[in-house]
Amino acid sequence: MGRTIAIANQKGGVGKSTTAINLSACLAEMGKKVLTVDLDPQGNTTSGLGIEKNELKETVYELLLGECSLEDCIIHLEYNGQDLLPSNVNLAGAEIELIGIENKEYILKENIDEVRGLYDFIIIDCPPSLNMLTINALTTADTVLVPIQCEYYALEGLAQLLHTIDLVQERLNDKLKVEGVVFTMYDARTNLSLQVVENVKDNLNQKIYKTIIPRNVRLAEAPSYGLPINLYDSRSAGAESYRLLAEEVVNREDEE
Repeated sequence: MGRTIAIANQKGGVGKSTTAINLSACLAEMGKKVLTVDLDPQGNTTSGLGIEKNELKETVYELLLGECSLEDCIIHLEYNGQDLLPSNVNLAGAEIELIGIENKEYILKENIDEVRGLYDFIIIDCPPSLNMLTINALTTADTVLVPIQCEYYALEGLAQLLHTIDLVQERLNDKLKVEGVVFTMYDARTNLSLQVVENVKDNLNQKIYKTIIPRNVRLAEAPSYGLPINLYDSRSAGAESYRLLAEEVVNREDEE
């Protein structure tokens, strides 16, 4: 059964999509069968994996509204063993269109459950808000991975996210756990990055991944070429970091 990880933080610009793209690709590079689910209306994970999002007729939006099957909208990528459930700006309307639909919190889960056995990992990129799309991701997921940017307001909103995870756990998905926190956009040249890491470790009673993702030019460039970092620049610091993170994620599963 595929281990399902939601990548969530309602703060924007913390590296959620970057982590979804590159963690997925590095897991696939390790020989794992991976499904990446883009649940963000911005569709950055879709375009970052080389798919022209605005030309798609069947996406996660149509899936949630029952207008297509999961089989119809899964894209088999050229990368080894990696599939994508894409999204585009249409998904922004899903919140309103799902009003009044019974069990709307579980639509994604019901669909993913059909294919869970086909994958080792299912990685869900959540939107930067705690809305019905994020709730769908959290009811589907086994664990939540929280990227935290190494900047002054890093902890802002984190308590709210953890509270939401607790509520979902209590009322909708009692198996949900926090996978852990991963630090992103770390700049070794600044004292601030180091202080943020120390501050979060002191204040957060959560598992913290040893791997820290650096602020890296090649990592920032890769999405515009529609490639994950391990294919865009295999030897860059960004590629090495995401490989290490993928190894940690796999090893954590083995420990459990």
